[in-house]
Amino acid sequence: MDEHAIKKEIIRLKKEQDVLILAHYYQIPAVQEIADVVGDSYKLSLEASKTDAKTIVFCGVHFMAETAKILSPEKTVLLPAIDAGCPMADKITAEALAAYKQKHPDRKVICYVNSTAAVKALSDVCVTSSNFERVIEHFKDEKLLYVPDKNLGKYARRKFDLDMEVWPGFCCIHNDLTPALVDEMKQKHPEAAFIVHPEAPLAVIDKADYVGGTKGLINFVKTSDYQRYIVGTEKGILHEMRKTAPDKKIMVLTEDLHCWDMKKTDLNTVYHALKNQVHPITVEEKTAKEAKRALDLMLALSAS
Repeated sequence: MDEHAIKKEIIRLKKEQDVLILAHYYQIPAVQEIADVVGDSYKLSLEASKTDAKTIVFCGVHFMAETAKILSPEKTVLLPAIDAGCPMADKITAEALAAYKQKHPDRKVICYVNSTAAVKALSDVCVTSSNFERVIEHFKDEKLLYVPDKNLGKYARRKFDLDMEVWPGFCCIHNDLTPALVDEMKQKHPEAAFIVHPEAPLAVIDKADYVGGTKGLINFVKTSDYQRYIVGTEKGILHEMRKTAPDKKIMVLTEDLHCWDMKKTDLNTVYHALKNQVHPITVEEKTAKEAKRALDLMLALSAS
C-alpha cells in the first residue's frame, strides 16, 4: 500500500478496535500525523493514565510503552517497533541501584522517566524533562540521587543548589553536543536563538537562550519574538515546531541529533501492530505496583 492507503487503514482499524495511538515528538512526521495524541513524556503519561480506550498503541520506545502499561494495567499496550529501546535507560540496572541504596539509605531516588520499570520500582518518585523542576522542588531539602541522566541531574543540582548525587548515564545524542558546535552555528546564524534540551552537557546549556524539555522548546518557538532558532534536541521535534510556527526559520543544531530507536517506528510497523495485535507490553505485577507508586507521585506533584 502507498502512504495514503496505509494511513486510511490505520485510521479505520483504530476506530474499529477502540485504540488510542500515542506518539512522541521524536517520531517521524508520518507517524505523528496518524496519532491521536502527540506529546512529550509527561503528556503521554497523563494520556495513558486516563484513557478509556481498550488498547494503547505507543509510537515511541520501550520505556514509554512500559510506563503506559504501568499506569493503565488493564489496557493492552502495543509497541509497534518492539526492539525500540533507549540507551540511556540501559545505563542503570535495578541490581546496581539496589546496591547503591544499601550503601546510601538516607538518599531519596529521583528517577527520570527514561528508565526501566524495575528501576522505577526502586525509586521514590519519577520525573520528566518538563516537570522535574516542580517535582524536585518538593525534595529540595533532602539528600538525593538522580538517575540515570548525569546531564539533567547536574543541571537540576546547580539550578536548585541540591545535595544530589547523579548517576553517570546519559543520552547518546544529547551528550555528544559541544560548545564548538553551538559556536559554529551561531557564527552562521547570529540572529538565531539557541534552544536546548537539559539532557545536554552543562557547557552547552550555558550557551543557550532557552533550556527546556520537548514541550517547553516547542512553546518557546511558538511564543517568543525570535524569528530564527537553532534547536539542540532530536530533530523529529522540528515537525511540530514548524506546524506551530510556520513563519519562523527553525534549524537543528546538527543532523547527528537523530535517535535511531525512535525512528524504528513507521506506518508499516503501526499498521502491523494494529492489524495483528502484536508486540504487547507486559510488566511483572509486583514491579508494576512499585513503579506505579513513583509515577503516581510524579503526576500528583506535577499537578499541585
